[in-house]
Amino acid sequence: MAVLTHALTQQLLERAQALALERGFAICVSVVDAAGLLSGFLRMDAAVPGAIDVALKKARMAALFRTDSAEIGAAVQPGGALYTLEATNGGLIAFGGGVVLQDPAGQALGALGVAGATLEADQAIALLAAGRP
Repeated sequence: MAVLTHALTQQLLERAQALALERGFAICVSVVDAAGLLSGFLRMDAAVPGAIDVALKKARMAALFRTDSAEIGAAVQPGGALYTLEATNGGLIAFGGGVVLQDPAGQALGALGVAGATLEADQAIALLAAGRP
């Protein structure tokens, strides 16, 4: 079973930063372990301060529920099956940019959260940094 190592965390942060630079965005990136605890964080120069908390909450949502934050989004809307889920666990965020990290056997290692670009760019950067299409 693979684990979320310091080296892997650094690779993920560096990949996300490189992808953001290519696209002209200044972002914040959080990497959390399978328990949702911070493993690594990066705030690029000029990233908006509000993106710090958003990146962490996207990553925690994906890690704690083993589902990408974008996939949970519809279910947490008013009337949805998971309405108010975002208010649990100290506050979570259920829109694009939080992606689950898995080992080759499909076990959750943790998650990566990206915030500070557009919603679509946050999602694309997170997926690509995690090595997913």
